[in-house]
Amino acid sequence: MNTKEEIIELLKTCYDPEIPIDLWNLGLIYEIDIKEEDKVQNVKIVMSLTTPGCSMGQQMADDIKEKIKTLNHIQKTQVEVTFDPPWKPEMMTDLAREKLGFDPVVSQKNEQKVNLEWE
Repeated sequence: MNTKEEIIELLKTCYDPEIPIDLWNLGLIYEIDIKEEDKVQNVKIVMSLTTPGCSMGQQMADDIKEKIKTLNHIQKTQVEVTFDPPWKPEMMTDLAREKLGFDPVVSQKNEQKVNLEWE
């Protein structure tokens, strides 16, 4: 398992205190950036919150840092909170959507396009 996969597995153990779903499956993790220096790695995680007024952001960031600290090859973890783009329920995985009673996201990649112009 590579470092990014290890971090994702740890993020799946970090929960939003107000929603019983982990941060990864909620779609709150926007970026995982890993930089290697002198045989150790530094990690920067960019995440969002479900609402800008959420008061639990620091608690979630601290939980992420504590869990990643268990990986011996990680020296430093930085967690940055952003609201660009704003989080939407469509960002959740189907697993999270199912647990919260949402319908799965329907992929539109293979939909047939219909020409609406008259010849």
